[in-house]
Amino acid sequence: MKKIIYVLFFITALAQTSCQSDPLEDIEKGDWNNERNVLDIKFENQVGNAQIVRVDEQTGTINLAINVDAVPNLSNIVIKELVLSYGANSSVAEGEALNFENAENSASLTVTSPTGKSRNYTVVASSFRESLIGIYDIDNLIVYGGTGPEYGGGAVLAMTDKPWIWSTTNGPDKELDNQLIFEMEGITEDGNTYGKVTNTAGADGQYADFIYVGSPQTDVKNFYRQIPTGEGKWLRNYAAGTITFTFADGTIKVGTFENAGTEDLGNGQKKTITNNAFAFNLNGTDDWTNIYSDYDKFVKKPRRFWIDVTKKD
Repeated sequence: MKKIIYVLFFITALAQTSCQSDPLEDIEKGDWNNERNVLDIKFENQVGNAQIVRVDEQTGTINLAINVDAVPNLSNIVIKELVLSYGANSSVAEGEALNFENAENSASLTVTSPTGKSRNYTVVASSFRESLIGIYDIDNLIVYGGTGPEYGGGAVLAMTDKPWIWSTTNGPDKELDNQLIFEMEGITEDGNTYGKVTNTAGADGQYADFIYVGSPQTDVKNFYRQIPTGEGKWLRNYAAGTITFTFADGTIKVGTFENAGTEDLGNGQKKTITNNAFAFNLNGTDDWTNIYSDYDKFVKKPRRFWIDVTKKD
């Protein structure tokens, strides 16, 4: 008897379900959907992410940067990726191009919702040139270090201010006739620029070995060899504000490229950059036993390191 009841219940439920409309039918028709937004857009040779703004129901703006070193002009910039709101269509599709070669460096595209409503986006492409490209003289190597800077243990010092703690044949002074040559090779899918860096040995043909010759003698290349000798790779992440150096052996160092200005380090310490500098945060270890010593500042608790440079070309 129970089996008969179960079968009758199943048949009744099936009959009721068959009488109901498809729950996805209304969604698939799109009669409800007025959305007409650009969610993301990427062009060939675009640097960084596009800034997309819905101004009102009918208009929007898209601002982006194009690497003009990689294209002859802005007249034919191809859309690599275009993400729209559900069911919407665009007047310009992926693989097609916009022409920004005009006084405003602008073009337009229209996005239409499934219900026929539209929003016109004004797309403005600014010209981008990688400022890092060129040749730089190395001017100085500066370290901020020391345990307990709140107690006077910190200092900002040029490495060459203390020549007696470094090798006389391969000390930091050997870096000061070097040049850094930055060449650009391309742009990643994320809009980050990358290329080759060449660190030349200069007239003396030497690089610093970064051996602290005091007691105890210590190799501190892990702190101060931040840019490869010879050839290496660089990648500039504009969203994070960083520059990453990759050595031939796969070692990676991450820093920033700083413009002229003064950096307040706290506790009465500061660093002034005259032209430009490559700056790196260092992760030393507090050594209260050796506080106030050169050993503490350069070997045990270095905090930040600047390679001061001047661009020649």
